[in-house]
Amino acid sequence: MDIKQATAGYEAWLAARLSLLPADVQAKHRHMAEAVFPFLRATFYRWTQLWPVVCPALAAAPRVLAVGDLHIENFGTWRDSEGRLVWGVNDFDEVFPMAYTNDLVRLATSALLAIKEEVLSLTARDACTAVLEGYTDGLAAGGCPFVLSDLHPALHTMAVHRLRDPVAFWEKLDELSTLRRGVPARVTALLRGALPEKGLSCRIVHRVAGLGSLGRQRFVAIADWRGGKVAREAKALTASACLWQGKRNGLVLYPAILERAVRVPDPLLYIRHGWLIRRLAPDCSRIELASLPDERDEIKLLYAMGFETANVHLGSPRAVAAIRRDLKNRPPKWLRKSAKAMAEATLADWRDWKKR
Repeated sequence: MDIKQATAGYEAWLAARLSLLPADVQAKHRHMAEAVFPFLRATFYRWTQLWPVVCPALAAAPRVLAVGDLHIENFGTWRDSEGRLVWGVNDFDEVFPMAYTNDLVRLATSALLAIKEEVLSLTARDACTAVLEGYTDGLAAGGCPFVLSDLHPALHTMAVHRLRDPVAFWEKLDELSTLRRGVPARVTALLRGALPEKGLSCRIVHRVAGLGSLGRQRFVAIADWRGGKVAREAKALTASACLWQGKRNGLVLYPAILERAVRVPDPLLYIRHGWLIRRLAPDCSRIELASLPDERDEIKLLYAMGFETANVHLGSPRAVAAIRRDLKNRPPKWLRKSAKAMAEATLADWRDWKKR
């Protein structure tokens, strides 16, 4: 099965489980052809095919409740119940029980592809070393959430760099057209119920965002409240793409991983009736590489990503001892070699996709 067949098969499987928006699906296909890094982000379903073939020994490693679709742009910020700015994994759409190595190799692969596209400037060796050291240290420490205060000044600087222009954030949302039809009644009720005050007047728009989830319904309620704007988003969820080849059904495991990971919760993020509800704001969103400052410590950033991956995997406590033993028995350079192999397989697929 090639990438074109895999894409058609996965989208048929997905369309049987939720409503897909044809225009957004076509936009996703165009973005997949633009560069290999967005291609990786958009094609976790293909990763689930390639991973056990390219890295069979790693696919048999101890299992955890894994992020699945982990990559260097799957990290962001939110506010906790105390108003503190927190950084960590931003998207758990594809969470599934998998070998712990899946998340590490996919994270490292995304770094290698970003290096190839000159978005990151460090070496492949340094990138993989930073990820693995962060992960190992995170396991040893028993995890620790990233509250961006005095303990993480370098990460704080990188994370808040793109938060300086809230005007542009709200202008982008305000440009979206109000939907007069097509919003499910349940979603309207969920969005109105998520606003900070009952009976608040709002308008609902369709937001095009992400790559892996591009094509799914995504609605945003925008309101003026006590001197400023607020927004809440509803995104359609379904089971992980790990299930699509077997055509199996499965549970949405997003709530489980939020509850189990070493994590400071976002009080305004929750799942109801198959929809992810969350606050949208300039300080509550995914961090794109392009938004990072020109002067940044990329090694510290990737170290933090590895550590945060450990925070997630520590939510599977019975696997931790086995993971530590497995890591000790791995040969040197195992992460870099595996990430390079998956990067090459992804590049081959991307080149094939561009020819379609």
